[in-house]
Amino acid sequence: MACLVHRLKRWRRPCEDRNAKELLSGYDGRLGIHGPFWGLHIASPDKEIQKVVTRRMLQGLEVCEFLDATQMVIHSPYITWDYHNLDNAPGRQAYQSVLDHTHATMDETVRRAEEIGVTMAVSIDTGHAHYACGSTGAPPVDYFVRRAGNSLQHIHLQDADGYADRHWTIGEGNINWHAVFRALGELTSKPRLILELRDKAGILPSVEWLRARNLAR
Repeated sequence: MACLVHRLKRWRRPCEDRNAKELLSGYDGRLGIHGPFWGLHIASPDKEIQKVVTRRMLQGLEVCEFLDATQMVIHSPYITWDYHNLDNAPGRQAYQSVLDHTHATMDETVRRAEEIGVTMAVSIDTGHAHYACGSTGAPPVDYFVRRAGNSLQHIHLQDADGYADRHWTIGEGNINWHAVFRALGELTSKPRLILELRDKAGILPSVEWLRARNLAR
């Protein structure tokens, strides 16, 4: 299990990037970053917003290049509103509009990612999925894993209570981890499993909690 994540919430200064590279010295596992996302909806219909999002995503890829990262996580263009309303519009135009806006925003970034060997990945976040289950009637977390199947390349592991996006240490919430790892065990895509916790002191205890239940090595 890889327990390393570099979260990019804003564009970092060069000295901070050098610092990150120094901290990564000696690490030989798979490395990825979380791409920019605060306020950056990749399916915005506003052309000016699309330009801003494209610029930020390209900056994220610059960080990937500098750190030799091979994966950048992005957020899905679909939101809960879409789930409840896209079928409310006649025909399939509402769905097509989401795709068209996403392409307008992301095509340049995807081309650049291909050039530098970076995979753009939409992640499952266990806490987000559990929140959706508890608050909006979505299925349990393991259903998300099975629905993604072998297209799943990345998963953020965090515990939660189904009420909010807690980012708790594994074992503190009530996610059914046995069901989640059973679903993950059915995959051959070997998605990257990243512990994304609010308190980084919980990373090693989370690993031990999973090991004690034969869910991780």
